[in-house]
Amino acid sequence: MSAPARQGTRRNTELGLLLFVAVILLVYAAVVEGNAIGEVTPDFWVQIAVLAVIFGLAHMAIRFLAPYADPVILPAVALINGLGVAFLRRLDLARVKAPERAELSVFGGDGFRQLGWTAAAIVGAVVLMAIVRDHRSLSRYAYTLGLTGIVLVLIPAVLPARYSSINGAKLWIKFPGFSIQPGEFAKICLLVFFAYYLVRKREVLSLASKRFLGIDFPRGRDLGPVVAVWLMSLLVLIFEKDLGTSLMYFGLFVVTLYIATERVSWLIIGLGLFFGGAFLAYFLGKAVGGPFLNFSERATTWLDPFADADNKGYQLVQSLLGLGTGGLTGAGPGAGQPTKVPEVRTDFIFSGMGEEIGLFGLTALLIVYLLIVERGLRAAINVRDSFGKLFAGGLAFTIGLQVFVIVGGISQLIPLTGQTTPFLSAGGSSLVANWLLIGLLLRISDASRRPAGGSPSVNLGGVSTGGGGGAPVQIKELPTEVVR
Repeated sequence: MSAPARQGTRRNTELGLLLFVAVILLVYAAVVEGNAIGEVTPDFWVQIAVLAVIFGLAHMAIRFLAPYADPVILPAVALINGLGVAFLRRLDLARVKAPERAELSVFGGDGFRQLGWTAAAIVGAVVLMAIVRDHRSLSRYAYTLGLTGIVLVLIPAVLPARYSSINGAKLWIKFPGFSIQPGEFAKICLLVFFAYYLVRKREVLSLASKRFLGIDFPRGRDLGPVVAVWLMSLLVLIFEKDLGTSLMYFGLFVVTLYIATERVSWLIIGLGLFFGGAFLAYFLGKAVGGPFLNFSERATTWLDPFADADNKGYQLVQSLLGLGTGGLTGAGPGAGQPTKVPEVRTDFIFSGMGEEIGLFGLTALLIVYLLIVERGLRAAINVRDSFGKLFAGGLAFTIGLQVFVIVGGISQLIPLTGQTTPFLSAGGSSLVANWLLIGLLLRISDASRRPAGGSPSVNLGGVSTGGGGGAPVQIKELPTEVVR
């Protein structure tokens, strides 16, 4: 490889950013101990050093497996993931009496457990990149992955509550000693199917029937796929009792559909269907109860959490108080009282951090998330095959939507959900699934930035795609009667 080609991979830029991330995490860990313990212990750096080694090995793997991948994605995710580990360590300190904090081992508690999950998640992402050397190969298994995603979504809904319910939401599969959230993996499987399906059907779905207020609306007979996914999302809302997961699945499909067809009408129809279904579920919960009752109660709490601040509204009230206490600059890392917020290690970790780093710190954190989404969308724009464009756009939007759902819930913008903040919250399912998502995004980014004359084309059952960095995509026209 020539010198200009090596320079074009930008891997040294990635390494420099990772070193900068390590410095930020070291400073954060030292300030946490200074405020929470009153001194900086000799082993404050141990967990950060382990993280640096893990992210360094991920960097080396990318050098071999995806040398042209975007150099910003890994450091941005590493910063959020590292802050999550450091904050969980801070929560471990808060649970111990002040005189005993200096003796608390770094090899235990939620912080160390999250460190182990981080290592497992990155290994999974690297293995996935090693197996999927060309993102277009996933299209061959689109229907299988789509069916797998539906099964993963439905499993918690059909299980008895004692095996699947946590805090009222049936999103889990409980095993002795641990639990997993299959929906986190379902979203990736469903995205593969959505992208493949819409590549094949986008010409039909782009056809307009009527023009209203300057917007072309699709034909009525083309609404079938949207209605089907809408019904599935309503079933998730009713039987799994979670607005966030329902919004996630339906939002992914509608946004992918918009990317494929470039018709604003699909967004209008999608928003109308979802909010119409949510209002219907709310009023049915008020009137008849049954499977709609849980959502109705959550919506009522969202509208006025202080009406029952000591019971059903307790979580949201404490979240709002934590965010309010933080103000603009926060109490400082390690100087707040995040344990007063319920579920601060999972659903409400953003509130707990907000008390200590304030609005400015949370804004910076949201900007890092936005940067990841922007880089994912850039990969979607630059990759030359249609399947990759839709898939990368969906992956990037998944992260953005998940952050919106959880931050909107804890700040009373929308009803509370059972979602976890990507890369930040404690939990193995979310962390592993989101790192797998990043692995796929890095794979597509590598294809989008790779010099021309790359890989061979892959046939998508009638849709021929060019190489990831080669000639522009050529789509074979399908006869109308073939498209069904």
